[in-house]
Amino acid sequence: MDAVTLDTLFDLEYFFDLSPDLLCIAGYDGYFKKINPAVPKTLGYTYQELFASPINSFVHPDDQEVTSKNRQRIREDQPLINFENRYITKGGETVWLSWTSMPIKRDKMVFAIAKIINHKKKLEEYLRIWTILDADDREKRSFNESVSIHESKALKIAAPISGTGNELLPADQIWINDFEATIKKHIGKIELTNNLLSIELIISERQLFRRVKSILGITPNKFVQIIRFKLASEAIATGKYSTLAEITSIAGFDTPAYFNKLFKEVYGINVLDVLNKGFQADSPA
Repeated sequence: MDAVTLDTLFDLEYFFDLSPDLLCIAGYDGYFKKINPAVPKTLGYTYQELFASPINSFVHPDDQEVTSKNRQRIREDQPLINFENRYITKGGETVWLSWTSMPIKRDKMVFAIAKIINHKKKLEEYLRIWTILDADDREKRSFNESVSIHESKALKIAAPISGTGNELLPADQIWINDFEATIKKHIGKIELTNNLLSIELIISERQLFRRVKSILGITPNKFVQIIRFKLASEAIATGKYSTLAEITSIAGFDTPAYFNKLFKEVYGINVLDVLNKGFQADSPA
């Protein structure tokens, strides 16, 4: 083997091992054959555990059927582009992945790369909740003004979601995560003001407003509302609470009836109907 070939192999292995994306070689039998370190790091399993079980056993139960159907398409020599599904980590957390998979029919192998898209799915859920919560405001405006404002805001927040336009910068993602953590820290306070949040983040109220608007296209107050509903849905899903008052308090609302009305608009269900049954609202971490 000549030096060029050796160097090429070394470079490929180096790239394979250091890539932050999940790189996999799978067989048509549905098992991993080779994976890079990002796979066990993301899913929390050892190499031995990942090689010993069918790939579908790591997929979220609700996504196993559609994943199997798409895997069959690959075996029929059809590449898979930007296929999104959920995996469950060893610790029980949900990870959203976007897959691009190429079949090698001769060897009955599949070469695949997956990007973690938890942040994208979180933004999509923010957009969905924000759109519903913003409905009352739009009804108060003239038709043309409502459409114009809603479309411009939706496009602003959807740009980093769709992959077109400006992607969220890593620094913006980190800052939004810090902002969300700050909100959750003080969410029990009904009067969760921009002043309190800006003090915690060590910026002025004006800077807070501008930063959130520039990243997500919505106001800090609207973002706080979104986080309130996300926390409420997560609390219900635990099955630890049995009263509307408890969930209302966790979400930081002062009126149970008003909170229940808004929650039904957002999720299409009555809080009282699901408190004792459990509630599933997929929440990419």
